[in-house]
Amino acid sequence: MPNFHILLVEDNPDDVLLTQLALAKGKTVSPDRLAVVRTGAEALARLTSRAAEPLPALVLLDLNLPDMDGKELIRRIRTNERTASLPVVVLTASRVEEDMVQSWDLGADAYLSKPVDDRRLQTVLNRLKLLPVN
Repeated sequence: MPNFHILLVEDNPDDVLLTQLALAKGKTVSPDRLAVVRTGAEALARLTSRAAEPLPALVLLDLNLPDMDGKELIRRIRTNERTASLPVVVLTASRVEEDMVQSWDLGADAYLSKPVDDRRLQTVLNRLKLLPVN
């Protein structure tokens, strides 16, 4: 399994724990390779202002964040030269079709509804070629 880094953008501690458990159960990524930020602004700063730090292999993104919603963060990721091709997977409780369509239109690579299970998450990572196909 490749040694890669995931940036989880999630403000709810319970959802952070559930995502960590799904990743661990699926043996997708070790806990020390998962970074968590709580706001869109914090994610954007981490992704765009630390040119010396390597980008993560993947951003897992909640849409409902306290400062900048996930859709705005996707837009900013896609319009920044450094982050434009970074895989972004929306991981949200929203089942509103408009949220899904807007996320796709803005450039999300996948859209998963919470709670996420390890098999669905691994399927998405395989499709994004972030994991070897078993």
